[in-house]
Amino acid sequence: MSKLGTGRFEGYSLNHFKKDLLSGTIVGIVAVPLAMSFAIASGVKPEYGIYTAIIAGILISLLGGSKYQIGGPTGAFVPILLGIVISYGYENLLLAGLMAGIMLVLMGLFKLGALIKYIPRPVTIGFTAGIAVIIFTGQIANFLGLREIEQHERFIDNMKEIGGHLYTINGYSILVAAICFVVMLVTPKALPKVPGALVGIVVSSAVTALFLSGHVATIGSTYGAIPNQLPEFGIPELTLDKIMMLLGPAFVIAMLGGIESLLSAVVADGMTNSKHNSNKELIGQGIANIVTPLFGGIPATGAIARTATNIKSGAVSPMSGIIHGVFVLLTLLVLAPFAVHIPLAALAPVLMIVAWNMSERKHFAHILKMKSGDSLVLATTFLLTVFTSLTVAVAAGLILAIVLFAKRMSEMLAVSKVLPDSEGKVNSQVVNSNHDCPQVSIFTVEGPLFFGAAQTFEQSILSTIHAKPKVLILRLGKVPFLDTTGEEYFRNILRDFKGRGCKVLVTGVQPGLKKILDQSGLTEEIGNANFYSHTGEAINRSISCLDREACIGCKHFAFRECAELSGAKIGTGMKIG
Repeated sequence: MSKLGTGRFEGYSLNHFKKDLLSGTIVGIVAVPLAMSFAIASGVKPEYGIYTAIIAGILISLLGGSKYQIGGPTGAFVPILLGIVISYGYENLLLAGLMAGIMLVLMGLFKLGALIKYIPRPVTIGFTAGIAVIIFTGQIANFLGLREIEQHERFIDNMKEIGGHLYTINGYSILVAAICFVVMLVTPKALPKVPGALVGIVVSSAVTALFLSGHVATIGSTYGAIPNQLPEFGIPELTLDKIMMLLGPAFVIAMLGGIESLLSAVVADGMTNSKHNSNKELIGQGIANIVTPLFGGIPATGAIARTATNIKSGAVSPMSGIIHGVFVLLTLLVLAPFAVHIPLAALAPVLMIVAWNMSERKHFAHILKMKSGDSLVLATTFLLTVFTSLTVAVAAGLILAIVLFAKRMSEMLAVSKVLPDSEGKVNSQVVNSNHDCPQVSIFTVEGPLFFGAAQTFEQSILSTIHAKPKVLILRLGKVPFLDTTGEEYFRNILRDFKGRGCKVLVTGVQPGLKKILDQSGLTEEIGNANFYSHTGEAINRSISCLDREACIGCKHFAFRECAELSGAKIGTGMKIG
């Protein structure tokens, strides 16, 4: 085979295709049972998960921004999609998925892919662990074989439902689930390259068909036959009322899909020392989610576990993801009649293990042990994900993280009154009740002047105004930025001091801060002539503003000139850098 094009297929050869063929087939084998399991857990028929794995899997690999990304239905979507199905129905889920796809495309076009780095890790771990709990507990009913269970949107309601139907426990279902679980644990040790979930489902299905037929609920007895063909193309009914009604659910799907897909791409980068294109990935994910609902598929995103399996199996290009989708399609066409014999109890341990693996338990425990602000953000996001909704959890987690960040940043602000010491260096240690110039107030400001710290800045500076100084020198060399709140407090200081006839001088301003001062109009209020590169220059300028009569008899001797005017033999503050 001749080498192909450039970009993600640059230098592609026959040898590369062989590697992709193997990895794509392995991932396809893994994807089939997961696709059906995620669909069932989301409240829809199992074939809809298959359709998603095929169409979205191919399109995400073909159009996305990662060489190794595997797309399809994922566990992260389960509680979201189940809630939408319960509240709005399957048809409206398709429309919400299509709308989410459009949002993802727009996010990519507006280059919002880099925003993923602004989501704190405690938030992502918190909602991921919360989703894992929801998935795990959601399979208890199938594991125990409970009958007449009604699915609810809220975790507490589902737990009450399970508790109220414990009298319907089916021992045969528990046996089948246990067989699948044990086989899944043993297979990786005995046959490392064979997917444990597939073997577990095959073995437990065979046991059910041979010995327990009619005693355990199966896909066929619950959902009917799985058609061995793709559904016909169809456009969901579009009305303004439906669009307005589904804007919220669609936005949640889009945000979660974007976060999950970019996190998966980052994991792939770390495993392969490559670099994905985040904006192109969002566009590819968006197109996949626009097309998939037209064929009955549910929302899809990048699957971290399947992407990792793809890489570990030797994938070298997006061709492996395309092959994975084609393999799932062939499986649908050939093996669909056999899928009806899969017991629901066998799918329960598959999803329970998926939930266990996605729970981020080690990172979760590590952050909790820190007993820091991050621990609070993590616990809040986790609990709200489980007991309310993902939307509320992420919003609350982000707000709490921002508040705590602002608090930490405000604590970084240091405002100290300083004077020159005997060596000509400015520091705060020489300032005391017996050594503090009443005419020149010098402050060193370190840290960002933003809404969380601006009041501290103002109060510290204004504390000296009662002494009615002639000159105020602000050393701003270590102030990185100024927001509009800081700007307003800065302006108040200027007006208070200048209103009392005090001259305000500013030193050491960095280019970034100077630009902000220019744009806000503070430069004009301060006066360009009152900006100095070094504190020594500002002090030399301030000497000319001193009241000479007040210097005579003053015992502080903060500057040499003051001491000379007072008739002292020595003074301090010879040279200031």
